[in-house]
This record gives sequence, C-alpha cells and structure tokens, in this order.
Amino acid sequence: GSGDGQGQILQRFPEKDWEDNPFPQGIELFCQPSGWQLFPERNPPTFFVAVLTDINSERHYCACFTFWEAVESPQPQSHARNGEGEEEEASSPLQPAQLFAPKSLVLVSRLDHAEVFRNSLGLIYTIYVDGLSVSLENVIGNLLTCTIPITGGAQ
Repeated sequence: GSGDGQGQILQRFPEKDWEDNPFPQGIELFCQPSGWQLFPERNPPTFFVAVLTDINSERHYCACFTFWEAVESPQPQSHARNGEGEEEEASSPLQPAQLFAPKSLVLVSRLDHAEVFRNSLGLIYTIYVDGLSVSLENVIGNLLTCTIPITGGAQ
C-alpha cells in the first residue's frame, strides 16, 4: 500500500563469514537509511561510503552503490457491465503503474579506497545492467585477485 518495504540480501560474497571479518549484520538497513521505498520514476544511481566501527574499534569501510529497477505494481483492471449483466471491456483499460525499487551493491573493506570501490561497483553494475554473459563470481574473483611480480622477474 504505502510503497515501504524491507531490504533483503539476494547474494553475497563470500557466502560464509570469514573468521577475522564477519558479515555486517543489518547491512540491508544501512544501504537505505531512509527506508526501502518504491518511487514512480527512476532515480539516478547513487554512491556513498560510510565507516562502521566494530566492537574491537576496527574500521570497516562500506561502499554502497544504489540503482533503481522497474517493478510492476498490480492494479485490478476495471470492467463495466452493460444493462444485460454482461461485462464490457472498458474503453481505456487501466495499465499497471510502473514503479521503481532500489537495488544496492555493497562492498565492505578494511581499506579506505573510495575511488577503487566506486569503480569496482560501477563495473559490476554495468555488467548486470547490460546483461553480459559473465558470471559475477568470476568478476568479483578477478577484482579481488592481485598478482605482484617478483623483483627483477618477468612482468
């Protein structure tokens, strides 16, 4: 009715917590501080970085990239009845209203590199929106993997 909803985690990497870096509980609330609401128009993507501090006073940088996806809002179509009790199609049937829901990509790191976070989340967003046939697992694995050449070795 009101268009308000709750956030839901659809996918996460890694799938299980790492011992030294657990998954932040309640991060779906953090992504949309104003609440999860539907809007009648598509908003431009947004990006922000916030710092969460854990119980050991360690900082976790949370980069959040939010974009908007179209969702159908089911509305009953109106039908008129003629004098004999038969249904007639309305001359202009109501079309379901198009609404837009927020979807967020979040990166949590102990490192403070906002531009790298923005670029990484932007790449994931582009792959998702363009429907490229690349698995997100491979993309994320490639983003997180870094090869450091040995001194004096082959490039």
